[in-house]
Amino acid sequence: MKKLTLAVLLAALAATSVHAAGPYRNPDNKNLNDPLEGTYPVPYKLPVVAEITAQLSAVRGFIDRATPSRIVDKATGQPVSDFGTPVATAIVEPSPNDFGIMNYEMGVMHAGLMLGRRVTGDPAWTAMTERHLAFFHQRLGYFTEQEKQFKLGRANSFARWVKPHALDDAGSMCAALVRARLEKIGPDMSPVIATLADWVHSKQVRLKDGTLARNRPQAWSVWADDMYMSIPALAEMGRMTGERRYYDDAVKNVLGISKYLFDRQVGLYTHGWNQNNPDAPEFYWGRANGWAVLAMSDLLDVLPKSHPGYQKVLAQHRRALRGIARQQSGEGMWHQMLDRHDSYLETSGTAMFVYALAHAINQGWISPTTYGSIAQAGWAGISARIKEDGSVVDGVTATTFASDHVYYYNRPTSINAMAGYGPVLLAGFEMIKLLNNPDVAITDKVKTYHYGPKKPQP
Repeated sequence: MKKLTLAVLLAALAATSVHAAGPYRNPDNKNLNDPLEGTYPVPYKLPVVAEITAQLSAVRGFIDRATPSRIVDKATGQPVSDFGTPVATAIVEPSPNDFGIMNYEMGVMHAGLMLGRRVTGDPAWTAMTERHLAFFHQRLGYFTEQEKQFKLGRANSFARWVKPHALDDAGSMCAALVRARLEKIGPDMSPVIATLADWVHSKQVRLKDGTLARNRPQAWSVWADDMYMSIPALAEMGRMTGERRYYDDAVKNVLGISKYLFDRQVGLYTHGWNQNNPDAPEFYWGRANGWAVLAMSDLLDVLPKSHPGYQKVLAQHRRALRGIARQQSGEGMWHQMLDRHDSYLETSGTAMFVYALAHAINQGWISPTTYGSIAQAGWAGISARIKEDGSVVDGVTATTFASDHVYYYNRPTSINAMAGYGPVLLAGFEMIKLLNNPDVAITDKVKTYHYGPKKPQP
């Protein structure tokens, strides 16, 4: 029994986060006897592009292995080879890591892979995107016909696209499909884009003022998550079609959702708001704030600066980033509950914040002097949580809009928490852009790092 207990303990220790190996000394300081050099819980050093790229390559490999694109018979487990006549038991082969290839989290992964292709110039980064899109293009007709014959509803593997019923089904993947089309990656998915965009723009439930809402788990609820589940799709539809109605809707929802959820005094988004209980306490969940700043980043990337809402969205994005930056921990990470520093450090929200901060610097929306070292410190925390096989630890699993801190504090983390992988790719590639930004100077002075404009400001 003692041997068994010891084995279990050793196995548990082996499964803990890779960041537990500190303390670390800054290797950029070559004076090993410097009494002023500190020690750190994560590697505190200037990031190296080659090292970031190697870690992101491992992450890509993990995602690729976790996303088979095959059809099997769920009754036998055997591959389906006849696609002329649908059978009711045909399904997309389940992922060994429960990574559904049509889930909204996958849209973020494709965004990260496409950013990798743009940053590196290497088309290999989007090989998985091309594989997925080719599979969708080839098999959508099969599953559409399957639904007509057997009425499987949500049991149909393509249910999200055959008959979407929520923003989770539509928005994130719609944005990814539009980006892929504009970047000429994979086959033309225009019919799917049209279906998903129509859901976001015309069919999702809204409050009377036009703000997107949900009727689950509480009636007439507004979620910060839905900023990402809607706004990037609307923004990309505006870019693709040139139709201002999409831009107008995207801006309206940034401002509308922020009106209900953003606490200007704290500088953070509460996870949700319920029309039937408007005075409920605020719960500043990390990833909810991540979805918000990702959505605003995506909109600002494509929204014409002449649009009357541009400056309003930019101002809100800056407010959110400032509030988020205040809450960073001494490990570079952010907490599961941003304002509750006794809650655990969480990877997916941290990655979203690092991307949004680095991207805003690279776009000239915020100052590198103020935010550059914050993004760098955040990447140090993320980097320490990427395992050699490309899995990412300390990412929280799916989390609903809840009404008590006990729920949020005790949400489990898992290497299979899909929502962390795309943001890690985005954060890493945006850090590479920041390190290579010709307009940003990075200096190492007084045992820390200083970012600033390369050309002195008047």
